[in-house]
Amino acid sequence: MKLAILTSGGDSSGMNAAIKKFVEYSYEKGYEPYFIYDGLEGLIDGKIKKATHKDVGGIIYRGGTIIRSSRSKRWFDKEYRKKAYENLKEHNIDLLIILGGDGSFRALDVFYKEFKIPFMGIPASIDNDLALNEYMIGVDTALNVIRCAIDDIRDTASSFNRAFVIETMGRECGYLALTSAVANGAEMCLIPEMPYNLENLKKRYLKEIKEGRSYFLAIVAEGLKITNKIKEWFEKEIGFESRATILGHIQRGGSPTVLERLRAAEFVEVAMDNFEKTPNKIVTFYQEKFILRDLDEIVNSKYSLDERMLKLAKPLMGIN
Repeated sequence: MKLAILTSGGDSSGMNAAIKKFVEYSYEKGYEPYFIYDGLEGLIDGKIKKATHKDVGGIIYRGGTIIRSSRSKRWFDKEYRKKAYENLKEHNIDLLIILGGDGSFRALDVFYKEFKIPFMGIPASIDNDLALNEYMIGVDTALNVIRCAIDDIRDTASSFNRAFVIETMGRECGYLALTSAVANGAEMCLIPEMPYNLENLKKRYLKEIKEGRSYFLAIVAEGLKITNKIKEWFEKEIGFESRATILGHIQRGGSPTVLERLRAAEFVEVAMDNFEKTPNKIVTFYQEKFILRDLDEIVNSKYSLDERMLKLAKPLMGIN
């Protein structure tokens, strides 16, 4: 059988570890592995090449994806999806494995319904915003990149008696901000999923300043679009010189952590061990085990943050 792998949407560290495992496990199980370069765009353009051990030598420590990624507007046009199908048939590809988020999975689900090309989805995104799933490839590395940045910023914040407002990525999901704020001892955490009370925070901060607090670290999720507003709030309401730091795309990069590399390999093994008997599934990680789910089950479920983490972070939101 011939299997092909592609990466779609935003890149994340750990994708290369998954790609390496895909090639090595394919040969171990007697399959022929293929790469599709440049995601769905590459699938449309026929950028398909047989993969060898040489292709994946020395890539496990690298961030990003060696087969590159894309976001494809052309994919919404059936004419281009038909072209992608013809490219796959030309190479006699029997199965697609896609690393990405729910948008990527929806794209292949439509493709399957039209052309009956089986697929398996592996969650890969630093946003960690897939319902019925608690871990996406790239999350642990992103959290550690944020940790390093916060540690460095704390040094200068404490030296100058400043407030630093640090914006994390995640689109409309506050997972990175929430986890980072709790794990790194921030004084503020603002995320789209929860209300916040600046008046309560102001009372607390002014009291703490009298007791000797000399700097603040505030973690704000990008989805709120209030980073500069909070910077100004610290200056006007708290009386602290303030700086805003938008971490941006450094959160997608960096050498994948040990956990990332192990989890990536496990996701791939589960997908490849099950696609013949249960194709067209998304491999999810939920309550410390891997579960194969239908895309419809995921799409029709609401994503939610961990209640225990939210409880820990409520004081950082000004919520009693």
